[in-house]
Amino acid sequence: MTAIYFKLTERERQLIEQKMALAGVNNMSAYIRKMCIDGYTINLQIPELKECSRYLQATSNNVNQIAKRLNSGGRYYIGELAEVESCLQENKKLFGSIFEQLSKIK
Repeated sequence: MTAIYFKLTERERQLIEQKMALAGVNNMSAYIRKMCIDGYTINLQIPELKECSRYLQATSNNVNQIAKRLNSGGRYYIGELAEVESCLQENKKLFGSIFEQLSKIK
């Protein structure tokens, strides 16, 4: 790996740090590399992603519990399947909203 060194005024460094904060980036080296190569950063503010993650985790946990019980000779319960289906349907709606937001990015 090759190192590149350059000098900045204090004001230039402050501006870089402000832009890093706006982009949600903590690593100055990575930020400068990204800006030099691509010329821009994209910081997506999509709160539905966090909600999708929560529903996927709940669904995964429920499916794992059902599979574990079935593999040990147990039974499944209709309520559990309904909860899994509900989480999957909610995720479908959230992903639709996310894709709609992403399609508007130019």
